[in-house]
Amino acid sequence: MANSFYLYQNPARLDVKHSFSKLNLKLCSIPKFISFAVLVKMAKNNFTKENYLGWYEQMLLMRRFEEKTAQLYGQQKIKGFCHLYIGQEAVVAGTMSAIRKDDKIITAYRDHAHALACGISADAVMAELFGKVTGCSKGKGGSMHLFSKEHNFFGGHGIVGGQIPLGAGIAMADQYKGNDNVTVCYFGDGAARQGALHETFNMAMLWKLPVIFVCENNGYAMGTSVERTTNVLDIFNIGNAYHMPSESVDGMQCETVHHAVNEAALRARNGDGPTLLEIRTYRYRGHSMSDPAKYRSKEEVEEYKKKDPIEQVKATIVSKKYADEKWFEEIENKIEKIVLESVDFAENSPFPDPSEIYTDVYAEPDYPFINE
Repeated sequence: MANSFYLYQNPARLDVKHSFSKLNLKLCSIPKFISFAVLVKMAKNNFTKENYLGWYEQMLLMRRFEEKTAQLYGQQKIKGFCHLYIGQEAVVAGTMSAIRKDDKIITAYRDHAHALACGISADAVMAELFGKVTGCSKGKGGSMHLFSKEHNFFGGHGIVGGQIPLGAGIAMADQYKGNDNVTVCYFGDGAARQGALHETFNMAMLWKLPVIFVCENNGYAMGTSVERTTNVLDIFNIGNAYHMPSESVDGMQCETVHHAVNEAALRARNGDGPTLLEIRTYRYRGHSMSDPAKYRSKEEVEEYKKKDPIEQVKATIVSKKYADEKWFEEIENKIEKIVLESVDFAENSPFPDPSEIYTDVYAEPDYPFINE
């Protein structure tokens, strides 16, 4: 760590009050000089009722939205490629509670949950899946290319690993502007084999870019297990080659994800550069809607469902008496209403006009070299 005793010595580089307010730690209660490790330790196991209720509602929206998406895909109302996130929700929920609204998110094509968590409405996401003009990408991106600058969500990228150098570039832009924002760049275990990852890791460490690289390791990439594709089974070890702080994280629990991301964000805001988090998770569905997932057993899937992140959060809420059964019913009804209304919104929205094919392609308004 370049400077582990930073608190109050350089307040412009770290908004400690914001970082710890979500964990109910008050700025006035923190000593003037305190190490990074002690700060992180103080944050451990200090989650509030609001954390758990928020995680539950957020993850339930992701789950129910995608369950409806799968149904609509089967009805051919949603077409093209479609990759579901069901089972992995804690990775996004734990991340969002640990970062700030001004921080940036970029990911691959399994992006519905990330978009919803960033605050893009279910209406705008569903309309995009339908290819409608009211979608967050104007109906031009579909499932794999959700985007909203307004919500600091920069995709949704169909090229495997293509978002990794882009994530570092977004972080570099914030560094250049002199703010203390952080970029969270997600990619799958399959993308860890891309050469661009190594080029990006090298530059990110050299320039100490404020980026958190999150490998969502669900074990199978597109359908081939990690064991069959590499000798480096612990993907976080890739970061060690660049002296990048790296660790493995349990991705089936919001708490463990939050802890890891919070620590990485504090490090980045302090000017100490990037972190690689290999967050080990599991998708219940196939790689895409066309994948029967015959490369794994039903018993394996059921075993992971016993660790379901939504059920784990629900169990904590019940055990701590944060909410009663009536609250769960109200949230379920609320989410169902949001999802059904998003379907109605999408179905009743228009498709883009054919003339739109030429817009949002070139920055120059009247690009002179388009031939019809």
